[in-house]
Amino acid sequence: MAEQEPIPVDFWFDPLCPWAWITSRWLLEVTALRPVQPRWHVMSLAVLNEGKEDLPERYRDFLATAWGPVRVCTAAEQESGPEVLGPLYTALGTRFHHDKAERDRATIESALAEAGLPVTLAGAMDSTEYDDALRASHRDGMDRVGYEVGTPVISVNGTSIFGPVVSPIPRGEAAARLWDGVMLVTQTDGFFELKRSRTRDPIFD
Repeated sequence: MAEQEPIPVDFWFDPLCPWAWITSRWLLEVTALRPVQPRWHVMSLAVLNEGKEDLPERYRDFLATAWGPVRVCTAAEQESGPEVLGPLYTALGTRFHHDKAERDRATIESALAEAGLPVTLAGAMDSTEYDDALRASHRDGMDRVGYEVGTPVISVNGTSIFGPVVSPIPRGEAAARLWDGVMLVTQTDGFFELKRSRTRDPIFD
């Protein structure tokens, strides 16, 4: 039997979002057991929340640090191609979510170096040079699911959804079963939503 061609799975992330990080690591688990190929794209929680007046102060402080990483990711994609986003996202996410590193230039330069990219790309943190490309990537993801949700967004076989939002990271066969379930519901005509209140914090193990 011929080996099945991998199914492209487009995934929109903001590297600061812990929930997107967990979902992205789940998707990588799935690649070992199902014929899927992630394709990474940048969205921005800072862009998503522009102009909103009723945000808690703590979240406003979070968003103030959110421009730099997505600008650097966009700059890296524009300069070196979309294939660099996966390694760069892994390097950034490991630092932000596992190591609890500061969201500063030193952390981003370290991630760029690990991903084999020029550390000079960290200069994009405070530049608007790539903002048009960032906003275009953001719109591409959000237009598929609507603007009342955030990240992660995944798109597969012409269907796009927010989520799945899960904690901790499903591993092995559990990851594959979740993938099968996601594929099942998204292939149902007219399916829109499953949701319940979150009762635990992000768990990255």
